[in-house]
Amino acid sequence: MVIKRKVPKNKGQLEFDFKREQEPDRNFHLGGRSFYFFDFDDNVAFLSTPVVIFHKKTGEEKILTSGEFGQQSALIGKEGPYADYTVDLCDAHGSFRYCRDQEISIVDRVKGKKQRFILDIEEALKLHDFNWKAPSWSCFYHATFNKRPMSVITARGHHPETIKNGIDVMVRKGHLPHRPNYLSIYPVSNPQTRADLGDPDLTTSIAELKRKAIFESVEKAIETYGYSNHHRFGMSDDDPKNVELVTEAMKELKRKYTEMSFFVIQTYEDSFEKREVLEHRTDDVIKKDLHGIDQLPLFS
Repeated sequence: MVIKRKVPKNKGQLEFDFKREQEPDRNFHLGGRSFYFFDFDDNVAFLSTPVVIFHKKTGEEKILTSGEFGQQSALIGKEGPYADYTVDLCDAHGSFRYCRDQEISIVDRVKGKKQRFILDIEEALKLHDFNWKAPSWSCFYHATFNKRPMSVITARGHHPETIKNGIDVMVRKGHLPHRPNYLSIYPVSNPQTRADLGDPDLTTSIAELKRKAIFESVEKAIETYGYSNHHRFGMSDDDPKNVELVTEAMKELKRKYTEMSFFVIQTYEDSFEKREVLEHRTDDVIKKDLHGIDQLPLFS
């Protein structure tokens, strides 16, 4: 399955930076750090990982892209083109089976069998970069290049090491200069991750789990790098429901850490909306088309 995207201007090259120098963190001299939180699919990268929905009567499977599922998920089984379909939450055979790790025997590992996330990244990187680079890619690259503390907060259910191993493919292929400076990785559909977030019965929504992951990531940032009124936190996501709960989480954090700065970016295929989160409201900082810009500014 190949996902084709509109070609943005000034794109199409690998991210080799032989002359580029690392940029100091804006508030480093004041003791502050900038922490970058990313959703992955359709935000950092477009992957061909399918989501499967099932006809309510016949059980017939229908394949959706992650983007299609994100747009239609609230309507599946209720109205619209997928009113007669349903989502199956079985990890092994259900709708999200391709977003989960599968058991791979030692023999199969020796033969080179890999988890689906890694295979999907390898397949994506065979395409032109404008086919797989999603709206937050430039920001993801910027954070990696400058060794900013980074959290990946994704709806996928892989083991965190699988997420790292998939991103390592981007390093080996020259699209990233080195492994990101990970603060945390939360694949919030992973059973152990869900348990760690207080959901051992697997009943909490993905958006709520992402909200909890943001809280934990902020607390871990302060524990790891120390407290500073000059810390800045930003999260980018493409799912409107997730963005809503992310924003509410940021408001709660702003009330707790009133001097720190919190930002939310909602990405679309060709544009983004950036908001600074204040205690009782959000301020639109930027609404901009992505065409013709080199850097999606999470903080600036």
